[in-house]
Amino acid sequence: MTDPTALLPVPGIVDLRGRLQVGETLFGTFAGLGSPVATEILARAGFDWLIIDLEHGVGTESELLPALHAMGATPTAALVRPQSAERLRIGRALDLGAHGIMVPRIDLPEQAREAISFMRYPPDGTRGLALSTRGAGLGELGHGDVRAINARLLGIIQIESPSAVRHAAEIAAIDGVDVLFVGPADLSHSLGVPGRFDDPAYLDALRHVATCAEAAGKAAGILLRDAAALPRHRELGFRFIGLGSDGAFIADGARAVLAAARR
Repeated sequence: MTDPTALLPVPGIVDLRGRLQVGETLFGTFAGLGSPVATEILARAGFDWLIIDLEHGVGTESELLPALHAMGATPTAALVRPQSAERLRIGRALDLGAHGIMVPRIDLPEQAREAISFMRYPPDGTRGLALSTRGAGLGELGHGDVRAINARLLGIIQIESPSAVRHAAEIAAIDGVDVLFVGPADLSHSLGVPGRFDDPAYLDALRHVATCAEAAGKAAGILLRDAAALPRHRELGFRFIGLGSDGAFIADGARAVLAAARR
């Protein structure tokens, strides 16, 4: 059966939602340098997805469109983490052509439900409708295509606080939430065990999030500093996995070359 979303003349060719629903493990990374060239290099490396980070990255909304253009010739899905869960922040990123949104700092189900509603046009959500935008095909689509546009967007809710962990089952049950994504640094600090990623309280929180996501037919995600931590987190049930960032790759590579030279 043909996927109707594949026929849409909208930037992006990766169906992350469908791949997650059949149980695939997907790997991505974060782009925080605000550089279209660095973003394109990451996308060409073969990651399944890439987060353009407007929350902690140095780039702003003014650099977002060039970054999305840079990814346009690659099969990597272009996701965006906006500065906040505001309607205009989410809608703007989607209008420019993002394939999905990672929403930071969500603590309660009602916050997640509202943020997800901002991602989709009515009647599925409350996103403002403008078919002239890049995210809607630059005028090449009609009103009858709106539901298909909604269907292709990936919704990622960050789990970064004890409240979000407690409400993980309710958040995962929301239609349109596809991934519960743990922010390790924020969560460990919120739990009172800053940076102690082996602490039982932190590991219990990870297990709870992964269990709630799986029970709802959704995916659990997490950001890892490097691939060495991957096996343990795969065993915990995580399968939407971020590995490092553009800044970290540059820093690690530079240090490694310099250390080798000095040896």
